[in-house]
Amino acid sequence: MTDSSLPDGERRPANLSLPDGERRPANVEELRRHGPNLCEAALRVHADKVTDELAAERDRWSKGFTRRRLVQGAGFVGVAALGAQLVTSRVSFAAPGDGPNTLIVIFLRGGMDGLSVVAPGDDPNYKQLRPTIAVPMAAMMPAGRGFGLNPAMTALYPLWQSGKMAAAVAVASPDASRSHFQAQDALERGAASVAVRTGWLDRVLSKLGPGTTFRAIAQGSALPRSLVGGEQAIVLNGMRDFRIDNDNMRTQTMDALKTLYTGLDHPLATTAGSTLQAISTAQKLATTQYRPVEGVQYPGGGLADRLRDIAQLLKAGVGLRVAALDVGGWDMHTNLGRVDGGDMKNSLTNLSEAIGAFCTDIGPLLENTTIITMSEFGRRVQENGNAGVDHGHGNAMLLFGGGLNGGKVHGNWPGLAPSALDQGDVAGANDYRDILAEMLKKRFNVADSAAIFPNHDFKTLGVFKG
Repeated sequence: MTDSSLPDGERRPANLSLPDGERRPANVEELRRHGPNLCEAALRVHADKVTDELAAERDRWSKGFTRRRLVQGAGFVGVAALGAQLVTSRVSFAAPGDGPNTLIVIFLRGGMDGLSVVAPGDDPNYKQLRPTIAVPMAAMMPAGRGFGLNPAMTALYPLWQSGKMAAAVAVASPDASRSHFQAQDALERGAASVAVRTGWLDRVLSKLGPGTTFRAIAQGSALPRSLVGGEQAIVLNGMRDFRIDNDNMRTQTMDALKTLYTGLDHPLATTAGSTLQAISTAQKLATTQYRPVEGVQYPGGGLADRLRDIAQLLKAGVGLRVAALDVGGWDMHTNLGRVDGGDMKNSLTNLSEAIGAFCTDIGPLLENTTIITMSEFGRRVQENGNAGVDHGHGNAMLLFGGGLNGGKVHGNWPGLAPSALDQGDVAGANDYRDILAEMLKKRFNVADSAAIFPNHDFKTLGVFKG
């Protein structure tokens, strides 16, 4: 508001009162005394100014005054920017509501070698084409149909035996290239056409309808392509990173934010209110020492820490519907290794122990949870000269949770005979969209598969019950 907008050209007082008779900060050094950092200090001073100006304007104007008129200009934009800086995570501003099931998508970036994870042990071509790195039949954990699970997945085998784990083989997108970027982009959009701009998980959220602030989260430092779109999601790099800086002075800053936004007639007012709600909820969780159920010990590392955060959110009942996690390190051109050592053993052990701990930790909540691993493509069948494998096509997906036809390997299997390969790779005999669409229909009541994965003819593979 300019001075000319005041009644009869009246000018605004140069120094409105501050608590305890303080004057406005004249420089940066004086500003620092109002908060633990410049951002929060500026927000608090501005909140005091708004409070004082409201009182002064109420004295001047007997009618016609609205809060919106006071802050609809550039000053409000500055305050909104300050508020955004206080939160280190992007926030979901959905309406209240909740649903029964949760989807967790773990994207294994780099192109996981499915033949090392769900190995076709009884295919004679497997050992012939991989004389160094093939998983020995004797070391595999039996999975049926001539397949075996890598022994590095020992922590997951109880889930397999109890029907809470399944696998699908020869899974691919018929349109995906052997380029990491292009293949990841196609899978996360859920369509090969670049005309489809949103991510498939964003479209899922749209179909699921409104939910709580914590309806969707991405564990990491950036929003994954699968969640890009109109639906909002929190990007959370650890529960304790979602906070206002400086625990001892947080109350003052929260009060300042409430002062600025409460009752505001502006589109961003709802956003601000949800931000405050998210901060409050996250802070309660962040300041509570989380203890997994007795006997569960998460391994070290980023994946385990992020799954532990998700377990805490699930148990807190904050309305989590979708979570997306990334795990890198699967581009094993060299040193893939044998079952007794190497990059595959290390990565697969970490993945398995983290997922195994999570599933045990959430206990009965696993029945209402679905976990899916995805990767942009598989690897070539024949090993290369560096005891590794190069970019391929067909791959394996791992699935965990309730409602599965578990303890089984699903999908058409073309085999590894030379005539069955796709340019030396496992053929993509099963479209990943069929598995995801079946999961959405049977677990989340999202029957409009074409709205999620456009221009695709769907087939049911029987991975899920019902």
